[in-house]
Amino acid sequence: MNRPIRAAETIPVSAPTPVVSVAPVVLSSPGRAVDLQVRVSAPVTGGDLPVILLSHGHGNSNNLSSLNGYGPLANFWAAHGFVVIQPTHLSSMTLRGIVDASDPEAPLFWRSRAEDMRRILAGLDVIEASVPGLLGRLDRNRIAVAGHSLGGLTAGMLLGERVTDERGVAVDMADARIKAGVILAAPGSSVDPGTFAAQRYPVLRNLSFAEMTTPALVVVGDRDVNPNFSERVDYRADAYRLSPGPKCLLTLFGAGHLLGGISGYDAAETNDESPERVEAVGRLTWAYLRTALSPGDPAWSAACAALMNSPDPLGRVECK
Repeated sequence: MNRPIRAAETIPVSAPTPVVSVAPVVLSSPGRAVDLQVRVSAPVTGGDLPVILLSHGHGNSNNLSSLNGYGPLANFWAAHGFVVIQPTHLSSMTLRGIVDASDPEAPLFWRSRAEDMRRILAGLDVIEASVPGLLGRLDRNRIAVAGHSLGGLTAGMLLGERVTDERGVAVDMADARIKAGVILAAPGSSVDPGTFAAQRYPVLRNLSFAEMTTPALVVVGDRDVNPNFSERVDYRADAYRLSPGPKCLLTLFGAGHLLGGISGYDAAETNDESPERVEAVGRLTWAYLRTALSPGDPAWSAACAALMNSPDPLGRVECK
């Protein structure tokens, strides 16, 4: 008996290819508590490959918040033509006991996270040489950033989002080398006063998207409401609502903060486990970045049409 066609499978995508994944690739990082370690995943064939820098979330998991997490997205993107580079940020639980918990930036290390991505861009020569068969195959003019949760803040900063630091200064970490982005379930413009997040993470009290001009897809779940941050149902959509275009917003129906489980295969921490939803996130974000980095590519319009025309759609898209 044939398995029924799932809604995610109607979203068109290129044929997958085998992937090589190498970790850790170590980038010398003077002034950082430890050298920066990254995972690099790439298709074994093809040239002029676009690059995605993927920033993990904060979380309490020992390994999902590191270069070892987000396999469902990293592997999918790499199998379909991207080189995916994943750092282990200083906020990772894997660095407990190594990173000074009294560091002024702890526990989020929000500025360090954006600096990590810049280190990666500066270290592309090292990265290419460290992965067998990758040398000379990167397209350095087509670089995107993606991030989930706190990683979405990291991605947003590279796209132009401003964070107000402890001195009241709006920090600009925008990087012109980043041509497009995907922001997944990221913090909104401000946490509600008196909440756990407002007390624990004061940097999240005042974020600005007005300067975030780089094209981006913002992905949210319509059930991702956490009173520890905000009671607002549109809190996670602020990166779309409050930023200038060109932007698109993908709202996934029935999705919580982990968007079906994108942080890892069979991740116990998700409360909305759905392999179909994870597959849809992979396909739709892949399609968006294909077109954003190569404007003549019809992948995004085809994906949106498939989503809209599904008899049981997994979500909706709006753009500005």
